[in-house]
Order: sequence, then C-alpha cells, then structure tokens
Amino acid sequence: MIGYFLSKIFSHFLLLLTIVSMVSLGLGTFTNLHAVAGITQLQEAPGQMVYQSRQTLKDQHGNSWQAIAFKRIPPNGKTSFDLRLVGFPGMVDIDRSKPLLLTNSLGGTSTADDTSSFIFTDLSTPEPSVGQYNLQPILSQLQVEIPLMLILSASNGEEIHLSVPPSFVQEWQTLFSSRE
Repeated sequence: MIGYFLSKIFSHFLLLLTIVSMVSLGLGTFTNLHAVAGITQLQEAPGQMVYQSRQTLKDQHGNSWQAIAFKRIPPNGKTSFDLRLVGFPGMVDIDRSKPLLLTNSLGGTSTADDTSSFIFTDLSTPEPSVGQYNLQPILSQLQVEIPLMLILSASNGEEIHLSVPPSFVQEWQTLFSSRE
C-alpha cells in the first residue's frame, strides 16, 4: 500500500517536472523569436539594403505613433540612420522647421535634425503627420538604462511627448551597430 502511494507521488512529481520544463523552454523560445522578429531587412534597389525596426509609441494623450528606426546602406557604403515617426492622419501636423528633441530623466537633451524632405516625392504636399529625423550623430550617446522622451513640435504650437522604453533604444543601437 505504501509503495503504491510512493509511486503515485513520484509519477505526479515527474509529470509536474515535465510540465515546468516544457513551459520554461517554450517561454525562452518565444522570447527569442520576439527579439529576432523586431528587425527586418529588405533590398530597396540593387546594392542598397535597408534594415529596420518598428515599434508603437504612445503620446501624452494616449494616441499611438509608429516609430520606424532604419539603417540604409546604399551602394556607395555611406550608411544613414533615421527615425520616422508616423501619427494617425488628421491627428497632428508636425512642425518640420524644428528638430526632434530627445530628453532623458536625468535632464540630458539632444536634438535630431529633420530629414523628412527625403521621404516625400511631392514636397508641396508632404504628409502632415509624418516626420523623419537623423539619429546617427546621437544614437551612441543614448543610454539604454535611462528613460527617454521624444518631443515633437506640432504646427499649432503643441509639443507631442513620446515615451520610449529602454528596450527600443537598445534595439535601435543594435540595428545601427550591426555590420550587415
């Protein structure tokens, strides 16, 4: 009788151990897939590659913005690294005469120049809720462990604040430093 109970307890223990092992391995697999899935690559033209990372950011009003960080490597090898911010159409008109302001929780600030003129085929009618900024000169200065805020100027004088999680900054730096 005691042998029967011990074998039952042992079999339940093995079952529990198997389940815990499978869950642990499964979570590790999904975590790695998520990290790898953040960066995509595409060939824009012969000899020109683009590597990009896409995330969603929220502004102070709860509106979603798409943040697309991308590294472009043209045939001449002169790499560029930009951040494109896309708001919902009709939500805001970005003031492209002002740079993107990056601030951290310690009071450090940097600016990124507007490069939106490179993305619109018709400069007389640029998309008002899309802005693009050159992050290359300042990306290595951003500290992953310090929270970051992006501040966009709107045409109506309002400032749009976008909170950037440290994992996004880390992904941008990984994208920029990769030697593809």
